[in-house]
Amino acid sequence: MRKVISSLIAVITFMVLCAFQQDHKVTVFMIGDSTMANKDTTGGKQERGWGMMLQPFFNDPYVVDNHAVNGRSSKSFINEGRWQVILDKIQPGDYVIIQFGHNDEKPAVDRHTDPGSTFDDNLRRFIRETREKGGNPILCNCVVRRNFHRQVDSSVEDESLRNVKYSDEEVNSDTLIDTHGAYREVPKYIAKEMNVPFIDANKITHDLEEGLGVVKSRKLHMWFKPGETPSIPDGRRDNTHYNIQGATMVASLLAQEMADKVPALRQHINKKMIKKAKKNFGKYIKKTK
Repeated sequence: MRKVISSLIAVITFMVLCAFQQDHKVTVFMIGDSTMANKDTTGGKQERGWGMMLQPFFNDPYVVDNHAVNGRSSKSFINEGRWQVILDKIQPGDYVIIQFGHNDEKPAVDRHTDPGSTFDDNLRRFIRETREKGGNPILCNCVVRRNFHRQVDSSVEDESLRNVKYSDEEVNSDTLIDTHGAYREVPKYIAKEMNVPFIDANKITHDLEEGLGVVKSRKLHMWFKPGETPSIPDGRRDNTHYNIQGATMVASLLAQEMADKVPALRQHINKKMIKKAKKNFGKYIKKTK
């Protein structure tokens, strides 16, 4: 009789565990700036953040929860209470993808951090507190801006680019010129210091943009001629923010890199979607290898 009861308990326990595993969702939180953020898609709007396009590259039960917000730096993301909202949600086994730098370099007091001090400390905090909750941090550096001009205009405010109408551009380089300086290097060092998976989003997007060249790389961004899309009748010239195609291309490349750099995620990355993306964008992506 005892054997029967023991067997019955074992079967029930197994069934409960299976049911739990089927219902349990692993959340992939994302924190960062406008290049990653969710966008308003009403009225045929074309802007997308790469984090907005990431979900199809993950299989169930992995759910992407994108908290990246336009214009935020690592400093303002913390000070506005946005990081605390995520901390309160993190469960053991969840992931947090961290990508800052675009706005940390801006001079505004509410956003600016310094590489080598405050920027580094904020990244360490994200990593440390994620781990304290049983989560798994993944550190990215900032994606590139599309800049083929050797004199970088540091006064340009990324968010204001949405108001820049289409016009010809001045180009004096056939190679992409960096605009981020130390802000692209710091995450690499912090990842090594704290033994965190590092995604070199800057190099990946650099190779993509440069592989496409001056003209074709416009196809990644919110760069539209007048009348090309109804949502922007006067056109736009925005070298920072992605359109649908650009965000999808970047998401596919970074998802593949996550599969390569984070072994525990490898089996949960949707290889069919990666393959489909490569097929759709293969003539561009193969130039980045």
